[in-house]
Amino acid sequence: MQINRLFEIVYILFNKKTVTAKELAEHFEVSQRTIYRDIESLTIAGIPIYTNKGKGGGISILPEFIINKSLLSEKEQNEILLALQGLSALEVPNVNTTLNKLATLFNKNNTSWIDVDFSSWSSDDGDKEKFKLLKEAIFQRKVVKFDYYGSYGEKSARIVDPLKLVFKGQSWYVYACCRTKNDYRMFKVTRISNLIITEDNFDRVVPQNIFSDASSQIEYKMVTLVLEFDECMGYKVFDDFRSEDIQKNIDGSFTVRATVPEGDWIYGCIMSYEEHVKVVEPLYVRDNLVNKYKKMLEKYLK
Repeated sequence: MQINRLFEIVYILFNKKTVTAKELAEHFEVSQRTIYRDIESLTIAGIPIYTNKGKGGGISILPEFIINKSLLSEKEQNEILLALQGLSALEVPNVNTTLNKLATLFNKNNTSWIDVDFSSWSSDDGDKEKFKLLKEAIFQRKVVKFDYYGSYGEKSARIVDPLKLVFKGQSWYVYACCRTKNDYRMFKVTRISNLIITEDNFDRVVPQNIFSDASSQIEYKMVTLVLEFDECMGYKVFDDFRSEDIQKNIDGSFTVRATVPEGDWIYGCIMSYEEHVKVVEPLYVRDNLVNKYKKMLEKYLK
């Protein structure tokens, strides 16, 4: 494609300073006449390319020139580089080469703004391998198979068309059309095991608003929790709750008022704070929590 060749010609001139039309023609496997037409196109676009005849001559570009003076605004340059850097962090194939070339053309050295590590803080690289396979399947539009563990630990075999990796609510999901259930679903990556890419291809379009589609499948009943935390839990409180929901008390303790979806997950979350939290409201949540602790204690007193 000509536009790619034009960009690469400018990139080569930046790096080699001077190059002959013959060398460019051989590099791109085109005629020298085509190269001269490309040079003319670049000149018309405002890129200061000039030629020197004779021994040691060739095609050059003014050394002080940067591409933003003629083709793209500062904002457009940054948007392109930021988008490419985001793709690079997700390890999209061949993006780094393009990113480096354009950074050179734009005369910008600091293009790094994001790093993504899909592995957990532990030494287990299982999730990272799953991301690698899911990314490959999404780009190649390949159907995948895996075992999936539901909220209560039940295992089911799934065959899905993976469409997009999604980060939401502090967790990674793969948005896919589940052939087993004949519906679009969000699958939590940590609950996926035995992931296999099949040889079957799929042809689907990602729905425009996947968050609305996914969330509309579930109706949540909301509950407002009032919790009191010991001072030593401050680091965890600010990790788990919004700052506007947290009140620091005179004695150093914290009071949190947060509205969340009701469900059994609440009790596991509260119990993770061990003896450093007290449920103030609602009373039925406090009573349920007391009963859970009593049943737990019975197991140890037998």
